Amino acid sequence: MIELLEKTLLAGMGALSLSQKKAEELTQELKQRFNVSEEEGKALLARLQEGARENQQKLEELARGEVRLACERMGVVTREDFDKLAKKVSHLEKQLKALAKD
Repeated sequence: MIELLEKTLLAGMGALSLSQKKAEELTQELKQRFNVSEEEGKALLARLQEGARENQQKLEELARGEVRLACERMGVVTREDFDKLAKKVSHLEKQLKALAKD
């Protein structure tokens, strides 16, 4: 019964992160509608919240990867590449100033 409720709620909630107040409200609703104990309701909500956090992390990783690939396709340099070039330019400027003094 609890597994069915969990699957139903997961499908309905998607990757929704619950606020503490909403979690408490949902616990009370589960308790009243499905005769679920408060402990079972809280355990279910904890599992749902953890699943939502994991899904959010996976989505963020996917988004970062897609942005990185899009930047590569467009020829946008990375921060690391930019910093390397900035150091090289700075070094070359110092060399030019040193040669100009000679």
